[in-house]
Amino acid sequence: MASDKSFLLIGALAKKANTTKDTVRHYDQLGLLKSRKRQAGSRFYTEFHPECVERIKLIKSAQTVGFTLNEIKDGFNDFYTGKMGLDEQLNFHQNKLEQVQKQQENTSIMIELLTGHIKELQSMLANSD
Repeated sequence: MASDKSFLLIGALAKKANTTKDTVRHYDQLGLLKSRKRQAGSRFYTEFHPECVERIKLIKSAQTVGFTLNEIKDGFNDFYTGKMGLDEQLNFHQNKLEQVQKQQENTSIMIELLTGHIKELQSMLANSD
């Protein structure tokens, strides 16, 4: 297979996507990235499609709002292969939004509790002087 200069080796991809080589390898093993093997002498190199930079950024963004790697993988694969229709995509995203909103509620409750405890401790500390 002829080398295509637009494809990236793992180090270049990790640098452009602001992540680690281990993360790239993990995502590739899960099937989240488009890669191919290329032999150069006795060594094999994994090359990544340039769109993987944006894909990694999308994966990391999705993770920060609560998507698991398996959810991301299934969503990517089903979306890109046309297996997930618009109704299914809408339902999937609505369900995830509900989960994230619940997490947000729980986080708000925890912030209130911690803020209250901090105020109590600060008051106790101030009164102990």
